[in-house]
Amino acid sequence: MSTMSYSDIRALGARDVAASVEAGRLSVVDVAEAYLERVAAREPDVQAWEYLDPRQALATAAALDKVGPKGALAGVAVGVKDVIDTADMPTGYGSAVYKGFQPACDAPCVALSRAEGALVLGKTVSTEFAMASPGKTRNPYNGAHTPGGSSSGSCAAVAAGMALMAFGTQTAGSIIRPASYCGVVGYKPSFGLIDAAEVKVLSHQLDTLGVITRTVADAAWCAAAVSGRSRLVVNDLPDRPVIGLLLPSRLDQAHPDALTALDQAASKIAAAGGVVKTLALPDWFDSLHDLHAAIMGWDVTRALAHERLTLWSRLTPVTRDFLAEKAKTTIEEYEAACIAIHERRLQLAALMDGLDAIMTLPAPGPAPEGLAATGAPVFNSPWTVLHGPCVTVPVMLSAKGLPIGVQLVGAAGDDARLLHVAAFAERAFGFAGGRFA
Repeated sequence: MSTMSYSDIRALGARDVAASVEAGRLSVVDVAEAYLERVAAREPDVQAWEYLDPRQALATAAALDKVGPKGALAGVAVGVKDVIDTADMPTGYGSAVYKGFQPACDAPCVALSRAEGALVLGKTVSTEFAMASPGKTRNPYNGAHTPGGSSSGSCAAVAAGMALMAFGTQTAGSIIRPASYCGVVGYKPSFGLIDAAEVKVLSHQLDTLGVITRTVADAAWCAAAVSGRSRLVVNDLPDRPVIGLLLPSRLDQAHPDALTALDQAASKIAAAGGVVKTLALPDWFDSLHDLHAAIMGWDVTRALAHERLTLWSRLTPVTRDFLAEKAKTTIEEYEAACIAIHERRLQLAALMDGLDAIMTLPAPGPAPEGLAATGAPVFNSPWTVLHGPCVTVPVMLSAKGLPIGVQLVGAAGDDARLLHVAAFAERAFGFAGGRFA
């Protein structure tokens, strides 16, 4: 039994948890008990978990202790978004249609996490099929506000201290936006960096598997463990990163608080020794919205063909409306978008020449009031279709006490550089990563 208090255990980062468990200073049961205590305290209000059985979690922890867990994630408490398959827990894909469905095997990200010693606590709430129909989760900072979506449960669970890391997925803005709403770090890697097999598919050209954590260092550490890329780990910070400040198109949809956070972030980065350069908005940027819409529209209506053709009457009205709208995409629009996006990705690479990262908006503002919608991905979908890595870093609380962050964007495949820049920004911002909502 550890001499550490439960709150001290929950304050540990992923690397420290793994080191303490491997050294025998901390048992996995200690970790499980610490997080389950927090679940008991916060889950009734936040409702971040679709499935969590405390007895199963403790039994799993005891089994790990028995074999002596080893690995980069030894004892790390993990939540798994409900669109990701798990062999020992039901996976309902956020839909009542599949409630109680039991997959035959773990998704690769889950299997690899377990192989690294992780403690999988449970399944976190997703919108239906990771689209637009909200689940039950509340924003942990204010339960009258949305946590965002579709990775609502993952972001809320981490923000409320009920998990140290949680998996999320993004097809438009489903990691970056809710991470900003919940005041946590959301890391959407370069497309394909973490294998997305055995995840409910919306678009094979867009779906990206990522992680939600309290700190950038934890995001980098956990992603490195499941992707096999040790270069992601943040061991030191850049001295003078060069960051391009970009105000995106459709800026009329931005809340003044979002622009305040962006200004504050730029000032703090400059004060910490970084270089912030204001970028002119490229004339091609706004076309990314239509390209994303065409690719997602065509893909999602085929990926969910069974649901559309067989289960239609059992889907939520929001999901039916979403699919009906996406089904308007023509094959001509789709094929033209697939051709055009290659040029846009080359243009992004040119825009980033001489920059370590771009800083922009992660969401229109703080989390909107109400639970009937999850917010708009207007400042996310252009970056998702470009396939580069993105990180939400919390900056401040609004006057109403709701978190607001910024989105840092890197060149495709250059995730290690982006994570190091994000860690620099995180330190400059001073938002308390260890503080729970």
